[in-house]
Amino acid sequence: MVRLSVQTHAHPLYSPPMAYSAVFQCVAGCSGTYPLDQVIYTCPSCGELLQVRHDVDALKGRSAAEWARLFDGRWMTTQWPYGSGVWGKKEWVCPGIKDENIVSMAEGGSNLFWAERYGRQRLQGIEDVWIKNCGNSHTGSFKDLGMTVLVSVVKQMIADGKPIKAIACASTGDTSAAVAAYAAAAGIRAVVLLPKGKITTAQLVQPLANGAMVLALDTDFDGCMAIVQKLAQEQGVYLANSMNSLRLEGQKTVAIEMVQQFDWKVPDWVVIPGGNLGNVAALGAGFELMIELGLITKRPRICLAQAERANPLYQAYTKGWDSFEPMVAGATEASAIRIGNPISIRRAIRALSAFDGVVEQASESELAEASAAADRTGTFTCPHTGVALAALEKLAKKGLVEKGQRVVVVSTASGLKFADFKIRYHENRIADVTSERPNAPIDLPNDFEAVKRAVLGGLD
Repeated sequence: MVRLSVQTHAHPLYSPPMAYSAVFQCVAGCSGTYPLDQVIYTCPSCGELLQVRHDVDALKGRSAAEWARLFDGRWMTTQWPYGSGVWGKKEWVCPGIKDENIVSMAEGGSNLFWAERYGRQRLQGIEDVWIKNCGNSHTGSFKDLGMTVLVSVVKQMIADGKPIKAIACASTGDTSAAVAAYAAAAGIRAVVLLPKGKITTAQLVQPLANGAMVLALDTDFDGCMAIVQKLAQEQGVYLANSMNSLRLEGQKTVAIEMVQQFDWKVPDWVVIPGGNLGNVAALGAGFELMIELGLITKRPRICLAQAERANPLYQAYTKGWDSFEPMVAGATEASAIRIGNPISIRRAIRALSAFDGVVEQASESELAEASAAADRTGTFTCPHTGVALAALEKLAKKGLVEKGQRVVVVSTASGLKFADFKIRYHENRIADVTSERPNAPIDLPNDFEAVKRAVLGGLD
């Protein structure tokens, strides 16, 4: 069993001489707790998902100011493992992991891009808008933040004699890349189930390159998810999807990190693209922990953004939360959130309710144009960030987001994973989209005068 206590040293980056602990507990409040090294994903009593519960009373033994100083002192340090944006907050994430079993690739610590030009042009003049570039990570997506925690726990479980032979996931692309890379670094077998023909080439090649067993199934993500859940019931196979709450512990550090980057001040709005909906629950948990420990005193409002063709939460939001029904998600450029039956639906609804949340949707044209417009101001956004930006544009037009308010858009992946989306946009080849900002190369002969005419003519 993982012993949930931390080492104590004189080094200023280490924790004070006290024990911290964390356990699994039912999100619906059923009695009973379970150690983090137990292979368990749902509540034995009611079947609901689990959450990681920390001993907040023990964490309160250190003041809010002391926690802030500790985390600021660890920021981007070379002191292992604290240079990671996740493990720099180890006590709040998974305190019982031994440092030698941590599998980290300096995930997190991603920059906040000040998108003031985009705000002036597209958001009714709102300039205090920022894009949290979570795709600036080892495998190019925010999934690294959760996978470092999950794979580290599995590595320690194996070291402690647990019979785990492989880590498995269903994926629309980004999860498979993170599982494969972190499992490869740990020397653990990875198995990924992908919907055949529904992810980008860049996303497919990542798990292949890292040596994972890649199974391309003739179904969608929801079909892959149903099979991998059954597979995880077999002895020796550990589930890596976000129904495993260890993932959310790493992902919640996005909330903590953005507040830290604003000198421990809370933005007014956070906009999150959502598919399986673990991320909104994770960020909500991060903000709640900071409130409990006194580092912040208010909650931001949260907007969950969905693609119009994969919008089951949006439909429930417009009709009342109790009306949620799964759907068959349609083809969308935002392929990573093409999910019609999100596993974290109840966790997401609870988070949105607690954070005065709203849900918006974006059509294919809206997400493509928002992404292209943002790119023209210096970003390189994935289509899922385009969904979030399009949702933000709608909030600004409705007056829900106003001048003077600070907004953070969570960018979930690198645009480099979706180069084909960019190419097809600029060649005006995206179905149902007429590109408003295409920018194609100009073919010219090897002639200075031709180049001069093109350049100087383009400056008029």
